Formats: sequence, structure tokens, C-alpha cells
Amino acid sequence: FGNYAGDVLHFGQAAERLNGEGIRCETLAVTDDVSSAEASEPERRRGVAGDLTVFKTAAAAAEQGLALDEVVRLARLANARTRSFGIAFSGCTLPGAEGPLFEVPEGRMAVGLGIHGEPGLGEREVPSADEAAGLLVSTLLSELPDGVATPRGQRAAVLLNGLGSVKYEELFVVYRRVAALLEEAGVETVDPEVGELVTSFDMAGVSLTLCWLDDELEPLWRAPADAPAYRKGSVAPAGAGDGAGTGTGAGAAPVAVPATGPAIEPVPAPVPGASDASRRAARTALAALEAAARTVAEQEEELGRIDAVAGDGDHGIGMRRGSSAACEAGREALDQGAGAGTLLQRAADAWADRAGGTSGALWGVVLRAFGTAFGDQEAPAPGTVGDAAAEASAAVRRLGGAEVGDKTMVDVLVPFAETLGKGVAEGRALTVAWDDAATAAERAAEATAGLLPRMGRARPHAEKSLGTPDAGAVSLALIARAVHGVLAARTAGG
Repeated sequence: FGNYAGDVLHFGQAAERLNGEGIRCETLAVTDDVSSAEASEPERRRGVAGDLTVFKTAAAAAEQGLALDEVVRLARLANARTRSFGIAFSGCTLPGAEGPLFEVPEGRMAVGLGIHGEPGLGEREVPSADEAAGLLVSTLLSELPDGVATPRGQRAAVLLNGLGSVKYEELFVVYRRVAALLEEAGVETVDPEVGELVTSFDMAGVSLTLCWLDDELEPLWRAPADAPAYRKGSVAPAGAGDGAGTGTGAGAAPVAVPATGPAIEPVPAPVPGASDASRRAARTALAALEAAARTVAEQEEELGRIDAVAGDGDHGIGMRRGSSAACEAGREALDQGAGAGTLLQRAADAWADRAGGTSGALWGVVLRAFGTAFGDQEAPAPGTVGDAAAEASAAVRRLGGAEVGDKTMVDVLVPFAETLGKGVAEGRALTVAWDDAATAAERAAEATAGLLPRMGRARPHAEKSLGTPDAGAVSLALIARAVHGVLAARTAGG
């Protein structure tokens, strides 16, 4: 998967679950984008169109029946020898949005593009097709991977990738010059690919990827492949031999076999027994989730606007989807007689699954921490709520790796949890302590406007975000205040 924070979190959690169930699993974050971090910090680079070369290598190695450790080794080798660089002339528009995530001034071109709709890391005048090719090639030839001392005499897999709305004729015009420049540099191109293979909705842009091949990687890059969105060479159907024959059907693509019978829906686990007190607490928890969902829906556009300053602008959409799914899962659990712990844990899974991205994974962690602390046998005491907030804060920092000052939701979650914990420890009513914590969260969210991001997708665009608060921090503060409204209403109503 590409090295984006949300992907790292979700795939990391999935790998932990599989390994915990006895199914061996390894992860690899692709880091091919040369514009997103210095060569000395490859682990901070994004995964962009180079995803294709790494995925293709790993898939071909697995198809050969190699052991998992060997597949992982070859995939890491491909990643270490892959470099990409992109340019764009306009941003992409998310479905349902009224305009693009970012705009490029007329006569200008953005350079250093990701594949999640982020703005470029810089701008320059719009070049001719040949000049664009020169920029792409020179940028990649200026940074060679370990083991490649000079381009001359080397072999490279080449991918000229359209980011969404560049016409194929234009791509091939650019590739004509790319191929000539690589030949002049003494690079042998191997099975080049030109087309829209790793896109960002309708972004008008193009990227160039070079994977420097060796004797191990070249046959894996050349190997046939047949997938819904990518084909290379001819793949023989099962039982049709090696596909080397010349008769009818030799080397043909596998014949699709239609599925038969109804789809099998997963059966939810039975709801554990719960006390009456916990079921009453579950109703309050659901009311809190519904208040959070309403607040997020009202602020969706603004959260997206804030996020688009230095990110991909999807925070509002993701939060709306996640909170809505959490409410739906919570209602189903409540109808089945669930206690507060089970309700929140099911809401956590639904939020993480539906929202996706970094916020989905982290909000899943937050809700699961509260659900685990609450359990199903007792009404959560104020001290339990404070402990749950502290565990949520620790879990988010542990999973995401962020700390206070990194311009993330952690900048709000930590003071919220600390203020809440202090309040209940001093004997204040939960509603009062939560009110103080929500106020601390609001102040902390505002203060993130003065920070530069050191984590996630916004990090390469740090200067652009100065003066704008972090979207994740703002949404957390909004939800904290919305939940306080529920607690206050319940307290007033007895």
C-alpha cells in the first residue's frame, strides 16, 4: 500500500488481527515519491504511481509460489529501486463537491503531486510537452537508488501515468520525449507503460515512474498479469499449459466464471448479556453518537475546506460517513439489548470501516477504548469515563505515532483527556468535568492554527497550513462539545 497515514493505520491493524489469528502477514508501505521528503528520509515519502511496480513485483513473485519472506524481500527491493515525480495543471474534484480541491493559476503548473488530491509542493510556468518530459526525467535521474551508480547501461521499468484527465494522445507526445531522453542517458527501457493506471479522480496531471531493474526484478516486471484494471502479456487459463502454444486459445486470458447463488452476508456475533444499568448507559452512548453525527454533518463542508488547505479535503466526508455508520451500528446493537461497552465497540468497527482514512482508524480506536472501559455490566462511573479518555489518548498516540505539537487530533485529545481526568478525580460531576474538558479541547483546536504539521499528508505542505487549524483537531473539539450537550440534557432530565 502507498505510504499514507490512513493506509498505514488500517493495513497495520489488519495485519495485527491476521497475525493474532495465526495467519502470517507482512506489510510494506511504498515510498516512491521523491518530492515528498528528502532521500535521507525514505520512510516519510508518499507512495504514488510506483505502487504499480511494487505491487506487480510482489504479485509475480507470489504467482511463482515463492515463500512469503522471499515475496516480501523482492517487494522491498522493488520499492527501494522505484522513484516517481508528478506535475499537474488542475486539481481533482471529489464526488459531490462544487469545485476542485486546489486550483493552479492560469499559465502555471503544480509540481510534486500526490495521488489523494493534495496540492503540489510548488509551482512553475507551464512548459511545453518536451520541457515537461525533461523536467520529469531530469528529476528522477538526479536521484539514483543504492546500487545504481550511473544511469548509463541500466535497465528501467518506465511508467508515464496520467492522473485522471490528460488525453492519451498528450501522454504519448510526452512519452516520445521521455523515451528519447532516457535513451540519451543510456537507459534501456523495459516494457514501458503509458496510460491512466494510478489516478486521482479527474486531476489534470502526469507522473513519471522509473523502477531500476536487476536480474531478479526484470522477469517479475515482464511476467504476464491479468487483473480487472491492469493487463500485461497473456495469461493462460488454469489447466491450459504454459500458454506458449500457438493454437486457438493458447495464451488466452482466463475465462470469467459467473458467481452462482446468493451472496453470503456475514452473521454478526451474538450480543453479550448486559445489566439494565449498562443498557441505560448504552442509550446515552447512542444519543452521544447521534449528536456527534449531526454536528459533523452540519460542519462537513467547513471541515473539508480546512482539510483541503494542505491535505486532500476529504475529512468532512469521511467523518460524516464514519459517524453515520457508527450510529447505525449503535442502533442495531441497542435493539439487540447490548450494553454500553458492546454498543461502542460495534460503533467503533463501523466508524473505522466506513470512514476509512486516518480519521476512521483513529476514531475507531477512541470508541473502542471507551467501550472496553465501560463493559456491559455496570453504568460507567465518572472515574471510569476519565480512565477511558486517558486510554483513548494513549492508544491514539501509540497507533498513530503523533504527539502534542504535531498538528493532529492529538493536540486536542491530550488536553481533553487530562482535563476530564483531573475534573472527575477532584470529585466534580461528570457533566461539569466534561464541560471543562470540551472548553480545553476548543482552545487547543484553535491553537493548532499556529502549528506546522509534522505528520501525515499535510506534512509536505506545512507552510500552507500555517494559520489554519487542523481539521481532525477541530472535528474532535466539535464532537466533545456536542456530547456535553447530551450529558447536560440527561442530567437536567434526571
